[in-house]
Amino acid sequence: MTVRTRFAPSPTGFLHIGGARTALFSWAFARKHAGQFVLRIEDTDVARSTPEAVQAILDGMSWLGLEWDEGPFYQMQRMDRYKEVIRKLLDEGKAYHCYCSKEELDILREQQMKEGKKPRYDGRWRPEAGKALPDMPADIPPVIRFKNPLSGNVVWNDLVKGQISISNEELDDLIIARADGTPTYNFCVVVDDWDMGITQVIRGDDHVNNTPRQINLLHALGADIPQYAHLSMILGDDGQKLSKRHGAVSVMQYHEDGYLPEAVLNYLARLGWSHGDDEIFSMAQFCEWFDLDHITPSAAQFNTEKLNWLNAHYIKQADLGRLAEDIAQRLAKAGVTVHPGVDLQAVIALYRDRANTLNQLADSIAYFYQKPQIDVAALAKHVTPEILPVLTALFERLEDMNWTQERLHEAIEAAVTENGLKFPKIAMPLRVMLTGGAQSPSIDAVMALLGRDEGLARIKAVLQA
Repeated sequence: MTVRTRFAPSPTGFLHIGGARTALFSWAFARKHAGQFVLRIEDTDVARSTPEAVQAILDGMSWLGLEWDEGPFYQMQRMDRYKEVIRKLLDEGKAYHCYCSKEELDILREQQMKEGKKPRYDGRWRPEAGKALPDMPADIPPVIRFKNPLSGNVVWNDLVKGQISISNEELDDLIIARADGTPTYNFCVVVDDWDMGITQVIRGDDHVNNTPRQINLLHALGADIPQYAHLSMILGDDGQKLSKRHGAVSVMQYHEDGYLPEAVLNYLARLGWSHGDDEIFSMAQFCEWFDLDHITPSAAQFNTEKLNWLNAHYIKQADLGRLAEDIAQRLAKAGVTVHPGVDLQAVIALYRDRANTLNQLADSIAYFYQKPQIDVAALAKHVTPEILPVLTALFERLEDMNWTQERLHEAIEAAVTENGLKFPKIAMPLRVMLTGGAQSPSIDAVMALLGRDEGLARIKAVLQA
């Protein structure tokens, strides 16, 4: 049997980290078993679904590189199929019309709660042999309900949580079509999984309660039952439910914030799954290793520090041409134009070991392409009256020499030796003059990349201030 998995988001918002992890695990399982990965957009919530949200999902999937083999399929384009299956269930006596008004159901719910019972539909319109149904009201359009089994248990072996058993007495008769004729979520999911031949349903554990209803519907349709794997929720750094302040943001926000997709994927892969002590691996390795047995049934915890560590690793490993293209765009967005006078790839190579994100990297090298705003406190601390004569003499020496990293280093070392100073006493003032602050890689490397004319101009501007 060919493995067929699916990712089925509702386009009522962006693709967030939890959804991206579900998509990744479903994609990887299909790849591991040489199967197909299906993308399905569950857009029956017309009031909340938007084209912008659909595009955000597609953009997020594409940025992460989670390519789908079939789809995207849209539920709103399958309405005729759902109505056909509903007619089949009605004809076979497995579904029925219910004419309860909202007021009736509210009264029933209140009464059950007063009696300490679980609120549930009482089956008053459910046809049974020898049962007299209420008179059919003329002014209430009916919903259609599925005749859920009245006894027995729904049992399945969840591939993450183990065996789960739910009594049918806990389940009432599910509405499968609203009064306006539109099918409901749980029904559409069942028909889609059936028609698309889904063999493994990998999804969040907020769907566990839907599973027994969906299994009963599949049995009623004579359909094969897929295997289910319910992934536990993701908690924030503080152990609380994931929120916008610690990760529950659009996947594309990670792109905006300067994360590489391979870092996000590697991080998500380890969020509730493990392969020994391996922390860093490619997606090819992940697909080879991935199984559902090593997914933890307990909640996973988001760790921004670890994500940053992984991102820093991938920045160090990334192709310089690719990074340069990205960084140039980030600088342009900040109003900084990269000019050919300073080799952007060489600058990135010098700085990338110091950055956790591409935004940090872009910010740290902007001074190569625009005059820096000098840190007044650093200027006062390092460019002191005592060191100014030394810097002036060094400036004069720099004017008359070849501007290479080796010669620049020799010139600074000579100034240090001649004046009986330690290297930082000269390197720190130069950093402030050239970069605006007191932090940078080797100052001779910075000077060499910045170029003779620009380097001398910046030093001179401070000396003459």
